[in-house]
Formats: sequence, C-alpha cells, structure tokens
Amino acid sequence: MKPHFTYSPKPVLTAQPDCPWADTMVLNPAILAVPGSSDLLMLFRATGPWPQKRIEGYPMPYPIFLGYAVSHNNGITWEPDFSRPALAPALEYEPDRIFTTNFYGKRVPNYANGCIEDPRLFLVEGEVYMTAACRMFPPGTYWIKDVPEQCVPAWGLRKDNPFGRAAWGNVSVTVLYKVNLSALHDHNYDKAFTFVSHLTDPERGENRDAFLFTEKMNIYGKPQYVGLHRPWETHWFTDDPNVRPVSMFLYSADTFTDFPGPRARHALFAERIFPWETERVGASWPPIKLSGDEWLIAYHGKQDAEVGYSQSFMIARKQDEGFPRIVHRCSERLMYPQQPWELNGRFKTPCLFTCAGIVINGELIMSYGAADEKIGIARVNFDELVNYIRLFDDKGIKTHD
Repeated sequence: MKPHFTYSPKPVLTAQPDCPWADTMVLNPAILAVPGSSDLLMLFRATGPWPQKRIEGYPMPYPIFLGYAVSHNNGITWEPDFSRPALAPALEYEPDRIFTTNFYGKRVPNYANGCIEDPRLFLVEGEVYMTAACRMFPPGTYWIKDVPEQCVPAWGLRKDNPFGRAAWGNVSVTVLYKVNLSALHDHNYDKAFTFVSHLTDPERGENRDAFLFTEKMNIYGKPQYVGLHRPWETHWFTDDPNVRPVSMFLYSADTFTDFPGPRARHALFAERIFPWETERVGASWPPIKLSGDEWLIAYHGKQDAEVGYSQSFMIARKQDEGFPRIVHRCSERLMYPQQPWELNGRFKTPCLFTCAGIVINGELIMSYGAADEKIGIARVNFDELVNYIRLFDDKGIKTHD
C-alpha cells in the first residue's frame, strides 16, 4: 500500500516583517531531537534586505542567516527566536578580513562570509554536526530573473583574487560545523557552532546537498567517513564522459579536512532517470540507518520551472568493499507541493524541499521549505514508507504490489 503523507494545513513558520534578517523568506529547516528532552529543535534559513552592507552600484544584498526554533509538542507548533540569528555570515568585503579559525585552530578562508543556507543536522560517532551550503558573498534578489544575483566586490571578480573561484564565481561551498546542542538549546548561540572544515572544493564548481553518514564504513579495506554530495560539474569526480551533470555522488575520506582535496575517493551514486528528475537530483537529508547494512536516503528532483521540485526515497546497501549502492529506488515522486500556501510565493517554481527527517515513535517527521518562502512539517508511518520503497528495484521498476 502506498504510504499516506500528512502535511501542515498552514505554515508552521513564516517571514517576520519586523525582523530585518528574516522579513522576506523563512525556509528549508533542519530538525533534531534533543537528547534527554521531549523537545525538537530547528535551524531554519532566513533572509531580508541588508542595506548597511550594500555596495554602491550593486543590488540590495540579501544575506542568508540561520534562525532557531523549538517545539514542545512533537513538531506540531514551533516557538521561533527572532531576537537574533543563531548563526550569521560575517559580511566582510575586505580580503584580509574574510577568514575564520577552524576547529583545529587554523586560520582558514571563511566560505560562509556571505550566506549560510539549507542546514542539515546529524550525528557522527555520537557528536552533533551541521552542514550548510555557503557563499563568500551575499546574493541580491535571487528569486527575480534578469537582476544581478551576486554582490561580489570588484576585487573578488578578478581571477587572481586570493580566494579563487569561491570569490569570482561566488559558488556554493558546503561547510561542516560542530554543534554544541546544549548551548543551542539554551540560546547561547555564540557557543553553539564551531567551523570545522569545508567539505567541497570551490575550484570544482557549485556543490550542494552534501552531508555525512552517521558512521564510518569500510571503503576498499579502510575505515573512512562517507558522505553524499551533488556537484554541478561531474567531470571532476568521474572519468565517464556520459555521466550527466547535477547527479548524486558518494565520497569518502580519512578526515573531515580531506573531503575537498585529492585524498578523497569519489563514486557516482545516482543519475537523473525519471521525468520528474529531468534537471537535477540531490540527496535531501542525512541517511537513516535501517539495519546493519542498509540506509534510507531521501532525495529530491527538479523537472522544470513548471513542475518544480519533488521528493522521493531510495534504499542503499553497504558493500563489503567499496561504496554503498542503491538496491531500491522509488520511481514515483512521493512528496510535492499541493496546498495553495505551498505553491504561492516570490519564487515561482513549485518547490517542496525537505532538509531533515527524524523517526519518533514509528513516525517519520520531516521539515520542509515550501515555495522557497515558508516552512511546513510532513509525517508518514516509517515502516509503511520503507516497505513501499522495497517494492521497487534499483532502477525504479516496481517488481510487485
């Protein structure tokens, strides 16, 4: 039987007109259960105009912040903190100031200087981490066509700038943070996040939807951290010229800092094969372990500007050697925008975009951005969902009812 999804009848969070950093859009949230508490916490993406950092002759910047909210009733209602961002970009424009200190005490480029988007929260070896898609400089009104999108200073547009493509291309770089969950829950935001490393290389182009499995795997005889990522330029990661751009890849490394460099291993995971995936596919949130060797992976596809973004699921199985491989892939788009509030917004392409899924009392609870402007919560029986995905083979063919 096809699983039944339920959705918030109205947004659980929306933009706040009286909050400068969140008065335009509030979307794409990550959620996580607080250990030892019945609370759920949320980190959401938010933006608003920032005239104090506008460069003369450039469009109004819309830096992207992360805000915090908590739920005391299993995600039905949320209490947001709009008093200040939980994590904010530094918004520096001088090259000698666009640096930060990472977890290891090293001074490194601050790829999150301009915006911090689409958080994903997960545990690795018992520690809480977050990935976010970051840019060195803030965008402008990116949802309006034919308007300059990026607020890059003149020096950053030069190919010989100190930060390379991260500046002149203002490409998305996935950044890994360590999260102090107690500090975040206590609203002690200054103590909540530590910059660990970037996980993607800006010189290899735009790369988003990157995060890690919760445990190491044996990759060709060596225990390694394993992650998913979605590069626009696939030729950097495979020798096969037939692999289409904006596909899902796996990668592994000995350390977090090895992921963007030459010591990381890469393997193609999933290409676009169904109509609703025509433009792109990417993983949606960190995999959920099903058994000793299988993982549920939520993923999204975009067909075009009219159909927009949809969500579905697959199951991957860990191999004795090498990377996990897909064993079940649902060919149906199981989640997509349908309610009026999910469809109508500044961003005209239909979009339902999940950044988190957690299982509580047998129910999969997913937070999602709708119309690139609001936040909702979806729910489905976890076992029913997994059993349905198992009806499909690795190519998306339904083998039995």
